[in-house]
Amino acid sequence: MTPTFTTPGRWRRFACMMYESILLFGVIFTTGYLFDTLTQSRSGLDLRHVRQVVLFIALGIYFVLCWRKVGQTLPMKTWHMRLVDEQGQIPALRTLLLRYILLWPLPLLGALLVQLLSGYTGYASTDLLIVFTPFLNFIWTWFDKDQQFLHDRLSKTRLIDARPTRVTSAAT
Repeated sequence: MTPTFTTPGRWRRFACMMYESILLFGVIFTTGYLFDTLTQSRSGLDLRHVRQVVLFIALGIYFVLCWRKVGQTLPMKTWHMRLVDEQGQIPALRTLLLRYILLWPLPLLGALLVQLLSGYTGYASTDLLIVFTPFLNFIWTWFDKDQQFLHDRLSKTRLIDARPTRVTSAAT
């Protein structure tokens, strides 16, 4: 029998995502700085594709290590969410890697569409729409019976509400 879990609401997941983006700035900045220092890059365009792969790996290490250790990143802990597998346990390393890889296709497809739209319209300001592409992962939650993300459904993981239960003592 599989345990029953409560799914955090979309607004809580959105707030967690915003908090996560602030922390990820530090991961990306530090990784980029180390990359530029070690490769003696003088421009962001130098070794651009290698830089993107290195950043992808750095973000993956951050997420997978946090998820593997306690099932949470700091923002997930703050917003009382936990990542679990179908049995309610911390997912296996292979499952976490799969989840990390599967969370990228929708935002990347959105980024490609923004790029095509910008080229089609000729308006460079259209590129600003790129900031909305990570939220494309939320679209699936409106169609999923448990309001889970598509990457969670495919990797057989889920975000659960991890708010502490309050124990009330009987008044004597």
